[in-house]
Amino acid sequence: MAATLAGVPLQRIHPDRGEVEPADAISGLGWGDLAPAHRPYLALNMVTTTDGKASFEGRTLGISSETDRQIFHNLRTQADAVMVGASTAKTERYGRIVKTEELRAKREREGVAPNPLAIIVSGSLSVPADVPLLQDPESRVVILTQAHHELEDVKAQVDYLRSVAGPFDLRPLLEQLRTEHEVRSILCEGGPTLNESLLLYGLVDELFLTVAPVITGGANALTIVAGQPLPDLVPTELIWVLEDGGELYLRYRIGARTSAPVPGSG
Repeated sequence: MAATLAGVPLQRIHPDRGEVEPADAISGLGWGDLAPAHRPYLALNMVTTTDGKASFEGRTLGISSETDRQIFHNLRTQADAVMVGASTAKTERYGRIVKTEELRAKREREGVAPNPLAIIVSGSLSVPADVPLLQDPESRVVILTQAHHELEDVKAQVDYLRSVAGPFDLRPLLEQLRTEHEVRSILCEGGPTLNESLLLYGLVDELFLTVAPVITGGANALTIVAGQPLPDLVPTELIWVLEDGGELYLRYRIGARTSAPVPGSG
């Protein structure tokens, strides 16, 4: 189904009650203006089941509703760039980031380019070249990697930012995205391993979390953050809660940031 701006009104249940459409809830977030001097502002968007699992049968499709997809695509209108890990790009078959002219027009109204930069993170450069995003001549892609080779047989416009061997520290690469590619804001869509790396180095400013009203079970199923336990608890501050048919849409601030607007409150 093509992504559009229209959607079923959501119930805002925190901090106060009201009704708001997805396109209005995800509008005017102003992430670029909040960016630190040395790196882009970074928001993370994930979906989880009631029992804390981030996928079903290896993909998010089974736990993602139409309303969740509306929020997903509207969030893509807010950032200069959309980031994803190589495994997620491969599994979810990532294609062109913004799907419709309507969404591209909204991006322009939000003060960002109609087509965002796509960022793929792959330390070993193991993303397959047949991922639809890499076969789209209209897409601009930057790959963050530690590998020295380049992908062959890609049609997208692909650049590479490389870090030194050792622990894959994304901090200097995000600094390069800010200074060399003028990226002030990033929406990251996972996966769990990339999320862990970003949180480890204090690079996440916001979290948008959809809680789907389903239970999947499975001891080995993915959660939204993988890898080793973080060295310290990461505090979050709840900004707002929206609801539709028992599905919850949560927006958190990571650490202490400036105040954020309440959707639909004027």
